[in-house]
Amino acid sequence: MRKETVFLPAILLFTLLLLPTASVHADHLLMVRVSQPLGVTLGSLKKAIQEQGYKVARVDMVNIGLLGMGYTSSKYRTVFFGKAEEIRRLSRDHPQLVPYLPLRIAVFAEGDSTLLVAIDPATYGEFLSDQKADATFERWGRDMERILARMRGS
Repeated sequence: MRKETVFLPAILLFTLLLLPTASVHADHLLMVRVSQPLGVTLGSLKKAIQEQGYKVARVDMVNIGLLGMGYTSSKYRTVFFGKAEEIRRLSRDHPQLVPYLPLRIAVFAEGDSTLLVAIDPATYGEFLSDQKADATFERWGRDMERILARMRGS
């Protein structure tokens, strides 16, 4: 089987790794492709996140799950970010959200371009009936769209 034919299942698996317990629906994903290599994209993404008022918590390589499927690439990363007080408050008030926090964007290198994929944070409101939390999730969703729009323009 050619690499191109197995790449889509790898993306779906990677996205599932981002969602430990929820199902994936395409309309809940935010995606953008940029014409930059992985390293440049990661630097630009960190800057875009900070310019939107968030703090980057860490950048993880996501090889362990992929190694088990036979992928030996280091072209996959996850960027975790958020606003510490918001994350603490939501984690305290709604512990069921802990697997989804902080916010994250998956980054996949494909040749000279890079794909960024994230779960729309507005989706989290479907788990709760808390208007204050819903307002936060909707703002996060708009901010995430702005971050990805900046990336598209870079």
